[in-house]
Formats: sequence, C-alpha cells, structure tokens
Amino acid sequence: MLSTVARSKRAAHRLPVVVVVRALSTEPTSHKPTPDLPPPGLTPSSSSSSSSTKNAKYRLYPQPRPAVSHRHSPLPKLPPTFGRNQLLPVSNSTRALLESIVAKFDAPIRYAFAYGSGVFEQDGYAENRKEGKEGPMLDFMFAVTHPAHFHSINMQQFPGHYPLHARVFGSSYVRRLQEISPGVWFNPYVTMNGVTIKYGVTTVDNLCADLLNWRTLYLAGRMHKPLRIIKDDARVRLTQQVNLTSAVRAALLTLPSNFSETELFERIAGISYTGDPRMLLPAENRGKVGNIVAKQGPQFKELYHRLVVGLPGVHWAPNSSAIEQDVSAKARSAHLKKLPVELLGRVKQNYAQKGGVDKELESDEAAYWVKLAGDEQLSQVLRQGVYPILYAPSDLILCVRYPATVQSIKGIASAGVGKSLRYGAAKVNKWWTGS
Repeated sequence: MLSTVARSKRAAHRLPVVVVVRALSTEPTSHKPTPDLPPPGLTPSSSSSSSSTKNAKYRLYPQPRPAVSHRHSPLPKLPPTFGRNQLLPVSNSTRALLESIVAKFDAPIRYAFAYGSGVFEQDGYAENRKEGKEGPMLDFMFAVTHPAHFHSINMQQFPGHYPLHARVFGSSYVRRLQEISPGVWFNPYVTMNGVTIKYGVTTVDNLCADLLNWRTLYLAGRMHKPLRIIKDDARVRLTQQVNLTSAVRAALLTLPSNFSETELFERIAGISYTGDPRMLLPAENRGKVGNIVAKQGPQFKELYHRLVVGLPGVHWAPNSSAIEQDVSAKARSAHLKKLPVELLGRVKQNYAQKGGVDKELESDEAAYWVKLAGDEQLSQVLRQGVYPILYAPSDLILCVRYPATVQSIKGIASAGVGKSLRYGAAKVNKWWTGS
C-alpha cells in the first residue's frame, strides 16, 4: 500500500515536466490522420472542389528571378521623337514583305534593317525591270546578342542557308569566323517569301562600336545611306545618330562655303566606298554613288536635314537645296576634333610622324586643331575625298580597305565557292554595264 502511494506521488511530481515537454514539442500530440499538405513554400491554387484541389498546380515561391533585371535597365527609354529621322517610310507592300521575312526567323534578333537597291530604288534599275531582267537582292543586316546561339537555332531551322562545311563544323565555327574583322557573317542567295535575299549577322556590341568609332566603317558606312529599320533597339538608335552626325561633319570638311544638297549627299554616300577594293577591281558599279543619290534624294534629306541645321555655322533653308557653311579655321576645327576617335588617332599619329605641327601646340588642344583645320592644303586634299589627314592621305582608305578586303575573302568561306562565284559574276556584270 505504501509503495503504491509512493509511486503515485513520484508520478505526480513528473507530470508537470511531461506537460512542459509536450508543450515545447513541435510534433502533434494527436494521432488523428492529417490531410495531405503541399511541400513547404508551395501553395495550391484556389479551388472550391476537392477534385480541383487534388489536381492543383503549385507555384514556386520565391519566384525565379527574370533573365533581365527590370529595376536597373541597361539603357533608359529614349524620347519618342529621338532619332525620328532614321525612321524612313517605304510603301506598304515593301514594309509588309520585309517584316514577314524577318518574322520567319526563330533565332532571336535585337536589331534588324534592310538596305540597298531592293528597298530604296537606285537609278538604272527601272530600265532593267522593263527589260525583264531579275531584280536586285533584298539586303538585310541582323544584330544579335549571342552569335553562336543565333547560328545554332538558325542552322536547325534553315540548314540550306549555310554551306556544307559550316553545317559540319557547327555554330561555334561560324561564330569564330564571324568575329574576324569586320565582324559580319553573310548568307547570300537565300529564297524567302518568293524573293532572293542576302542577310548578314553581327553582334550589337560590334555594330555600336563601329557606329561610334568608325573602327572599320564596314557597318557604319552602310548605315550612312537610307535604310529601313524593321526591329529597333534604343542603344543602336542612339549610336546611329552619332554615326550620322559624324558623316555630316566629315562631308562638310570636304566642301566649300557654298554647295548643293546633292554634293553633300554624294560625299556622305561615298565615305564607305573610299578604299573599297571592289571600286578598284571590276566588281562594283562605277557610278554607284551617283545612282544612289539620284533616286534617294528625299530619303537623304529626311535623314540628314535636321542634323545639318543643328550644327553651328551651317545654314540650310527647309525648302532650298543650297547650303552655306562657315569655312574659317575655327569653325572647321569644331567639326574636325569631333570626328570618330579611330580617325582622329590616325590624324594625330601622322602629324607627329611628319612634324606638321609644332610641339608647342600639342599642349594647347584648341590651337592644335585650329592649326590643322587652317592648313592651306586642306581644301585640295579634302576635295579629293580624303578626310583631314594631310600628311598621310591614305589613312582613311586603309581604314576602309583592310576590313572590306577581309570580308570579301571571308565571303568564300561563309557563302561557299558556288555562291561566291555567282555573286562575283553579278558584280562584274554591274561594273561592265555601269548600272
């Protein structure tokens, strides 16, 4: 009896401890079956019926971060009217055709434009159409973020666009070949939507670098002329506006105090052909610059008029074709020192080698450029189509010639021997007929 009472007392003393332990325990004290719960962090979609709850889809939390952060945009949105001079209109049928062709590509394209005689008419092609000759190819340029990724997807979708060796070696081989200066891969003689096209692929970084610095002038020179933007990008539009302004400054330095808009447009259009080996060999139309300007005058004026009148010392009435500019050494030096950095580096290098400027002036930047812009030989050299490189007049030619020559050689690898011969034959025919 006493032992029983003692055991009861000891149990009573242990009871609060058990209660406290159970209160602190995370395990349920009940043995009743609990309903199925979603995994931690998952919440079922709202549904009133039990069957919908059973088949509910769960949402991850926290959600995966987006691929591109929307809090820190790499480039703020440009004003709606910025660069509106670049948005050149085309006919509705041409616009629909260009957009339908670009829309067929599954590979991601950030910036795309169409250019050349297939988009904007050039002098001489109307006669060819009347004679029943084949029309010009439509030329496209695509700027992408990751070239290997683009070519991998594009090669799966359109294997016929690539030569056999490119398909064998794969997209990494195409990317490495594309990276060779001037950084473009071309697929010519491709039939899409019933028309023959040629499209080039480059990176947005390479395109913007050339637009800003004129590193090769291969892409920047093409974009001096009218083109139709199909896919727009804020970064490219901004750098393209700088490129167009640089073209105007360079052209003004080659012109006298009074000149016509046609002369201005021809100087601008001729920048990309300075030093192009195709202009020396029978591989390009001898009158190409004149043919471009003759039929595309309104597009050139839309592209450049606002930029020209915005420069100091230049007067161009809206309804006039006559242009006036201040040709004093101080006014020209303002254009000269703002030319692209690649060209200015060559200018300084050649002046240093030839001793064209006193060493005392090198410390005074303003006097340095005024001295260069006021040289008596400047007008003569500039009228020959060479920019302000007085003591080495071949610098701009070499700047264009090297990448243009390399790209012509690359064309054999990118297009294949057959398409390269066909393309070369067509160019020789244009050179021979002068159309």
